[in-house]
Amino acid sequence: MSTDCLFCRIVERAVPATVVYETDTVLAFRDIDPQAPTHVLVIPKEHHPDAATMAAADPGLAGDLLAVVGEVAKADGVDDSGYRLVFNTGADANQTVFHVHCHVLGGRHLSWPPG
Repeated sequence: MSTDCLFCRIVERAVPATVVYETDTVLAFRDIDPQAPTHVLVIPKEHHPDAATMAAADPGLAGDLLAVVGEVAKADGVDDSGYRLVFNTGADANQTVFHVHCHVLGGRHLSWPPG
C-alpha cells in the first residue's frame, strides 16, 4: 500500500467511498463524479500503477478484477443492455490516480467516439 495513493487509502478505509462490491483482492466503488448512471471504479487492493503492470506482475489478479467487473454490471442491471470498460493508462490518457482502475460505465446509450 502507498500512503500517498488515494485508492490505497480507500482500500484501507482511510478515505470514504461508496463500496458496491468487494472480494479478498478487489474493491469496487462509485465514482464521485459519475459520467453515466452507472459509473463504478474497480480496483485491485494491491497497488499497481496501471493495467499492463498489474497483468504482467499478477495475471490472476487481472482476472479477479475482470470477474468483479461482471458482478458490478450485473448488480447495477447493465449486464444485458451493455456497458463500457475504460482503463486510462498514463498522463496522456488522462490517468489522474496512478493505481490501476477500471471505469465501468453504463445505464444509458454511450456514444462513440466518447467526448
